Amino acid sequence: MFNKDRWDEILQALTANKFRTFLTAFGVFWGITILVLLLALTNGLKNGVMIDFGDFATNSMFMWSQRTSKPYKGLPKGRNFSYRLDDVDAIKSEVPNLKYVSPRNQLGGFRGNNNVTRGTKTGAFEIYGDYPEFIKQQPMDILQGRFISYSDINSKRKICVIGTDVIKGLYDKDEEALGSYIKINGVNFMVVGTFKMNNSQGDREQEANTIYIPFTTFGQAFNRGDRVGWMAITAVDNVTITSMKQRIFDLMKSRHSIDPEDDRAIGHFDLSEQFERVNGLFTILTIVGYFVGALVLMSGIIGISNIMLIVVKERTKEIGIRRAIGASPWTIKGQILQESLLLTILSGMVGISFAALVIWLLNYLLGMSGPVENFANPTVSMTVVFTALIILIVSGLLAGLIPANSATKMKPVDALRIE
Repeated sequence: MFNKDRWDEILQALTANKFRTFLTAFGVFWGITILVLLLALTNGLKNGVMIDFGDFATNSMFMWSQRTSKPYKGLPKGRNFSYRLDDVDAIKSEVPNLKYVSPRNQLGGFRGNNNVTRGTKTGAFEIYGDYPEFIKQQPMDILQGRFISYSDINSKRKICVIGTDVIKGLYDKDEEALGSYIKINGVNFMVVGTFKMNNSQGDREQEANTIYIPFTTFGQAFNRGDRVGWMAITAVDNVTITSMKQRIFDLMKSRHSIDPEDDRAIGHFDLSEQFERVNGLFTILTIVGYFVGALVLMSGIIGISNIMLIVVKERTKEIGIRRAIGASPWTIKGQILQESLLLTILSGMVGISFAALVIWLLNYLLGMSGPVENFANPTVSMTVVFTALIILIVSGLLAGLIPANSATKMKPVDALRIE
């Protein structure tokens, strides 16, 4: 039940020495501010690093062939080998729990020699031969037209899907790209779609300078046949690709007469493994953030506890009089705890509000200045806010507990004798 007289007493006690109360409250304010900001900055770093993964399915790996490092079955070490389309079929049929197996070929590069022309304009671009499912592994925004289809694959159509910087390099402003033709290494391709990548920091140079064509057309136009340069392999959602990759490696080794112990013959990059490492790192950073913030907050709580002990000592005679006229120990203890809670929660809420303002300013500045490498959208969830409130309540009770017990242990007669 609300007791106006009690709250008047609490406010009077806290405002009796305003400067002392302010310094005491500042410790809690600063502690909770540091806690929230540390967690927000950790999230900002995490968001920035996760952008580097793009929208590529994180339960994926890339696999390519390398030179063998051991002789096997009469074959010398240092031997080159190539994957072929029947290897892709073998992986799909013999390795369960795979969602996508996309063979890929690559030509040129946006920092290499000019390999694409249109009229008098030329450019150096990444050319990929892909299957239709690749867009499900690395989602992209189709701005116009469409992506590669299986009809294109089966008919070996000379069509292409081009990135935004390809348009800038080969077309005049406001010139229509869809339905036009570009020449890749002397072979004409019709543009059937344009794209940009999802959720990237702007349009990254390499991604925006990319051209996709059907895998089968790539093999025919550039004399690759059914050879596969590398594969993008994605596991189903409830199984990690990391747990399955050795089975895939063993299958490829057996199909290409490679020593089972030759781990250098097959190159790979496990995106799922890297993703888990990054997640683990930021879990540790979050724990460190809570730990450091809690230590700073604890120093503020200790300050409040010390001040409350001083307040109790200053009000010893008052407490003795209240005890003498019938106030119960729990009444005295309740008032001390209320004072401690009020001071802790008020200063903590101001700290949370200040941290929220700083986070908003950070996001505003990031929006004004553009993306920053490895840092984006520093935020905290409502879970963190509620956790901070719980910490404040518990801390306030702990800060007032010792002074409250000290106040109730005094005998009324002894308290009245103190000058």
